[in-house]
Amino acid sequence: MRGRTRQTGLMETFRTPDERFADLPDFPWQPSYAEVADGDGGTLRMAYVDAGPAGGPVALLLHGEPSWSFLYRHVIAGLTGAGVRCVALDLVGFGRSDKPLATGDHTFARHVEWVRALAFDHLDLREVTLVGQDWGGLIGLRLVAEHPDRFVRVVAANTGLPTGDFDMPEIWWMFHDAVAKAEVLDIGRLVAAGCARGMSDEVRAAYDAPFPTEQSKAGPRAMPTLVPTRPDDPATPANRRAWAALGEWDRPFLTAFSDSDPITGGMETILQRHVPGAHGLGHPTIANAGHFLQEDAGDALGSVVARFMSAPSG
Repeated sequence: MRGRTRQTGLMETFRTPDERFADLPDFPWQPSYAEVADGDGGTLRMAYVDAGPAGGPVALLLHGEPSWSFLYRHVIAGLTGAGVRCVALDLVGFGRSDKPLATGDHTFARHVEWVRALAFDHLDLREVTLVGQDWGGLIGLRLVAEHPDRFVRVVAANTGLPTGDFDMPEIWWMFHDAVAKAEVLDIGRLVAAGCARGMSDEVRAAYDAPFPTEQSKAGPRAMPTLVPTRPDDPATPANRRAWAALGEWDRPFLTAFSDSDPITGGMETILQRHVPGAHGLGHPTIANAGHFLQEDAGDALGSVVARFMSAPSG
């Protein structure tokens, strides 16, 4: 039940045992797996859910810190019911995906490449609608900017694309420091704290499930340190290029932010002004939802995405 570590190339990783994911509430989908190059001479196993009609329009659902694809369960149910194929992956270090044990193994560039390899090399996804929240947006918006031919629409939900040229809000720094100082990182509590509607013990346990040991939490510990917070951050040049490319993105770009997220509140206005594809759209606000709006209001977000995907894209 404690999982096992493995060594491929120079990177040591942890793989959460399958038993940890038994009897997940409202999450009936079985995982699929793919091997991607780890960037250190070995490979990593990434997990994903591929649900809905194989020939349906594709939604790529990207979660953030410190959650996993379980976060999208109600969104998946709504979208598949509307005829959408949903691909919801687990970032490296999260969910059922392999977890590098050194925080230094995690970089912004590597996470972008790992998602790219799974989505494009392994699955060959095309005409994709991105749905990205938190780090799912940071990574996903980079992919949109760098591979615009793969995407037809974007839904940005409680996210942005920081370049390090502007400071992060104080509440984000409080989160950053809390993660850095925690001797025991309580993943379920972190997710629950980002919700507005409360959380059952069963659901909270599902967010804890991928991380049976402190050693396995290197991904959640690393991610706050990878957000560019200064102009000389290693990710700043690539993010600046991506931000400039988004300034020319003229395909449909919807912001679906919640009304109770102090971390990303206000970023939707910046995105709406900057991205040409956002102009003239009716951008919804998801009511009574916190940072993890998929958990608080997954049905509502799923309905928003389904309507958006059914509208003409040209």
